[in-house]
Amino acid sequence: MTPKAFTNKFTKETYINIAIDVFSRCFNFDASFSLELAKFVDSLFSNNFDFSKPTMLQVVEAETYQTAEALSNSCNKKIGFTLTEKRNTYKGGEQGETIITTDYLFASSYEFTEAVKLLQQELEKYRILNANEEIKILSIDIETYSDNEITNGVHNYVDTPNFEILLFAYSCDGGSVQLVDLAQGEEIPAKILDALTDSNIIKTAFNASFERVCIGKHLGLTLDPSQWHCTQIRALMLGLPASLQSCGEVLKLKHKKLREGAELIKYFSIPCKPTKSNGGRTRNLPEHAPDKWAQFKRYCIRDVEVEKAIQRKVCNNTLNPVTPFERALYIFDQTMNDKGVCIDSELANNAIRMNDEAQDELFAEMQEITNLENPNSPVQLKQWLSSKLGRPIQSLAKEDAKELATGASEDVKRVLYLRSMSSKTSVKKYEAMTLAKCSDNKLHDLLQFYGAKTGRWAGRIVQVHNLPRNSSKDLALARELVKKNDFELLELTFGNVCDILSQLIRTAFIAKENYTLCVCDFSAIEARVIAWLAGEEWRLKVFRGSGRIYEASAARMFGVDEKTITHDSPLRQKGKIAELALGYEGGANALKIMGADKMGLSDPEIAQIVSGWRNSSPNIVKLWRDVERAAKEAILSDRIIKLKQGGLIFRKTSNILQIKLPSGRLLSYPLAKIVDNKICYMSQNQTTRQWVDTETYGGKLVENIVQAIARDCLGETILRVDKKGYNICFHVHDEIIAEVPTDESAKALQDIKNIFATPITFAPDLPLKGEGYITPYYLKD
Repeated sequence: MTPKAFTNKFTKETYINIAIDVFSRCFNFDASFSLELAKFVDSLFSNNFDFSKPTMLQVVEAETYQTAEALSNSCNKKIGFTLTEKRNTYKGGEQGETIITTDYLFASSYEFTEAVKLLQQELEKYRILNANEEIKILSIDIETYSDNEITNGVHNYVDTPNFEILLFAYSCDGGSVQLVDLAQGEEIPAKILDALTDSNIIKTAFNASFERVCIGKHLGLTLDPSQWHCTQIRALMLGLPASLQSCGEVLKLKHKKLREGAELIKYFSIPCKPTKSNGGRTRNLPEHAPDKWAQFKRYCIRDVEVEKAIQRKVCNNTLNPVTPFERALYIFDQTMNDKGVCIDSELANNAIRMNDEAQDELFAEMQEITNLENPNSPVQLKQWLSSKLGRPIQSLAKEDAKELATGASEDVKRVLYLRSMSSKTSVKKYEAMTLAKCSDNKLHDLLQFYGAKTGRWAGRIVQVHNLPRNSSKDLALARELVKKNDFELLELTFGNVCDILSQLIRTAFIAKENYTLCVCDFSAIEARVIAWLAGEEWRLKVFRGSGRIYEASAARMFGVDEKTITHDSPLRQKGKIAELALGYEGGANALKIMGADKMGLSDPEIAQIVSGWRNSSPNIVKLWRDVERAAKEAILSDRIIKLKQGGLIFRKTSNILQIKLPSGRLLSYPLAKIVDNKICYMSQNQTTRQWVDTETYGGKLVENIVQAIARDCLGETILRVDKKGYNICFHVHDEIIAEVPTDESAKALQDIKNIFATPITFAPDLPLKGEGYITPYYLKD
């Protein structure tokens, strides 16, 4: 607290009236005694008493000391002051006589300091609500209650009659944080309510979509995402963690998120289990734990303080600029998640039932063959397999199971096959759909903006980036049988029920009545981008022509005529795995991961493919080297390094390595340094979630850059399709799915394909091509 000038902002009458109200509420004192306390606090403010150290003895004037002593005695020491006189003796004067002085030491108490904090908050609230100046930025954090789980998305979370906002904390233009206890009957001030819908006032929050959707539900409105700025997104743009707590810790903020918040949220924000001790209630209210509720209020206030502190660090337009394009893309993303995509509930519900029935059949057959009590138990099954194969079994992982089945008896092969079917987890996506479905029969919040370091979106809830492919040619029949709940005919027709249910997951995403889905994606976008970036002209020529990059690559590597390489040719397969594995400095191991050894290729043949690919693409190899050199130079010299490839610019700012992309967007690598001639930076480990040192190199940086450019191509295309009036429901990797009127679908598809082929603003000579189709339900054509 910085008291001295604080009360000067108010008239004496205003200050006294607010102070009397606060002290009456905090200590239940009468008005006259509260008035004396108010005058006393005013004198402490005027003398710069430091309330940030409430229990530390501080020197005060004798008059202040006497007043504190009188007040303490008058209320039987209820306010908890500590008072001490310290006598000092020293020789002084002309005669060297003994001089005695007295220091008057005063310490506040925790309770009284909390009351003073509340007084400051009330005074600030009065100032905000009665000031003539307009609010420019409103920072917000809320605490909520719902009997729906937040893991199913914020739109599902608020889609229940039991949803409510408990606490509403806010700060105007960086001022002190105010709290509205909605759960206990307080109301959001009219000026703040007006600000929530005022297009001239910026609203900020960490993970702003949560606050925006929740407050919109509370007000019965759809709040415009263009008025909101998300501090979390700005942090992600700098490569920082996505959680408020981790981000604050990484930034070494003075005030960090309170760690007890998780327990308080568990207590107040979700239903509780009814027990004898809690009287059988299913929800904890403020009156059930007043001390915890007071903590919860402090936690909510602290979250706004932390968000503001992060905002000050990451919302720097030099270090972390937001281009108009990026801002428009964020607004589109929020609007898309608000609108959602329809799902076929009947298909999803029946698929869950059929999968349960199929699992029972698989279990029964495995039990019959093995005589095990639980053949799904890895321990029991390993023992059975060991007895059958005559050796210890260490692993049942997919690749190991395939190896075990090779040359094994028919019963072992059958059990391993049945286990692979019963362990198919992809069908759990149906359960995720049904849990997250909202009352509008839609799924919302499927994509997280800037969920990856490259700026690409991350999948949420159903994980649309990880949907099983569909290979069956009879999806329509399979869907019909599932919707009719005809398990026997489904099994008779398709054999493997679990497999066909897995293939049908995509088809659960549907268009609304009288509408059709128009699906369009970029063809070989990363291969096109890296060729353009590196200036590999022969590759660009292929993409401007036939687009047969696998065949063209194989022809160059093996010195044959491209026309002689057919779709089923072994050379095409070699060209394909080379293209998929080697573009980002991958070598023999990368080819093996892609299945080169399983194709029967020997180590010398694999080495030949690696050298052949690199020799045929010297400009891409040069790009790896140039990018690594530029990154190292930027880190070590603090100079701006420019490359001719794509106009890439490397710089180090505030210990962050940044790469400026052709679109103007920045890729950021925090705390970048060179260790043993290797590039290192800090990032969050995706498994442990710890903030750790991460190594990178030229090829990996090129992969980041290429994927980031491909993302920007998709982003610009998305905005163009949206501007044309087509409703994009969601998008997957480099593919968009738009919902269009059925009778206009052919024209819409052609329009969208034309937009996909339109030159990108920042890369007009990058050859792009869109491929698409029309379908009543989503699928991979």
